[in-house]
Amino acid sequence: MNKLKILNDPIYGFITIPNSLIFDLIEHKYFQRLRRITQMGMSYLVYPGAHHTRFQHAIGCMHLMQKTVNVLRFKGVEISNEEELALNIAILLHDIGHGPFSHAMEHSIVNGISHEQISLLFMEQLNKEFNGSLTLAISMFKGEYHRNFMCQLISSQLDMDRADYLKRDSFYTGVAEGNINSERLITMLSVVDDELVVEIKGIYSVEKFLVARRLMYWQVYLHKTSVVAEQLLIRVLKRAKELSHNNVDLLASRALSYFLKTEIDATDFDTHTLETFAKLDDYDIISAMKEWQYHDDFVLRNLCEMILNRDLLKIKVKDKKIKKESLKAQEKELMSTFDISEEEADYFVFTGEITNQAYQQDGPQIKILYKTGKIENIVKASDQLNLKALSKPVTKYYICYPKAKL
Repeated sequence: MNKLKILNDPIYGFITIPNSLIFDLIEHKYFQRLRRITQMGMSYLVYPGAHHTRFQHAIGCMHLMQKTVNVLRFKGVEISNEEELALNIAILLHDIGHGPFSHAMEHSIVNGISHEQISLLFMEQLNKEFNGSLTLAISMFKGEYHRNFMCQLISSQLDMDRADYLKRDSFYTGVAEGNINSERLITMLSVVDDELVVEIKGIYSVEKFLVARRLMYWQVYLHKTSVVAEQLLIRVLKRAKELSHNNVDLLASRALSYFLKTEIDATDFDTHTLETFAKLDDYDIISAMKEWQYHDDFVLRNLCEMILNRDLLKIKVKDKKIKKESLKAQEKELMSTFDISEEEADYFVFTGEITNQAYQQDGPQIKILYKTGKIENIVKASDQLNLKALSKPVTKYYICYPKAKL
């Protein structure tokens, strides 16, 4: 079989699969599952085009990594064939641990384990199946490899993950403010003392990248409708788990039933749990909600109807913390109208906060390389005063409650 396939991507055009190992990893059932997991969770309820998947994103990241390796080699940075392969594998598999609708699972039916940790578990399992050929990639993914710039290409404030998702999410949502020039950014990358730097010529591309990230968070990822929809999905799964623990029968796929009935945290994530998790995708959740919308339970039924019919809770976003009195007033009204308990009312009336920070000054920084050889943090190097503002976290507060009637 010819394993050097070419894929046609709407963002970058033709993408080449570089070797047979990468091809076999893409063909594996763990990776194919990403075709059934949306990249942007519930955002399609706001932006109808946002139905692209984690599969597309992972392939796009690998394509950008290939371009980056070529650029760095052209500039005299030594990267062996083994390191190149490991970089491609690590970025290809960086999101393989995402659950249905991307982030909702982390806050509902598995506890205390992030998608990054599950990604690592998948990579370690694949490493066994592929006779240790992922060992170097795993070392880079964990940030343990001695050549730090390689770890930075996989996970940092200017990595291939962000370079792809901003451009891709901007394309599929139609939000032009997020459209970054990833090609220009990559062309300006260099390495000094095993640290990733951006040549001074690329400073405006980095500024645009950071501004685009901030705008995409407010306009897309933290859009109030996306926020309330994801919160409702988290509550659907929590309620389903609560009912399952009280021996209430719920129609669901085998994989979803396992996670509803079993308490899972980082210590319980054995091979059997990993295999079961690998069978979970968006379709399990959608199918379950289509059944649960007819359930006797008031909470589960209404939450599912809200998501399926896009008849969501009212959400108000404010600059100051929500007063407890506002919450209690909404709760009391709901309890008296429908004769439900305070615990049940909590599923429909709640508060939370959202934070947007485009650049973190206290973490590993984006460094600018001057022609003199001097290296400086992007915030100091930039003549844009707004970059200092972008490095300060902005927090907003929201309250959700039912519209006139459920």
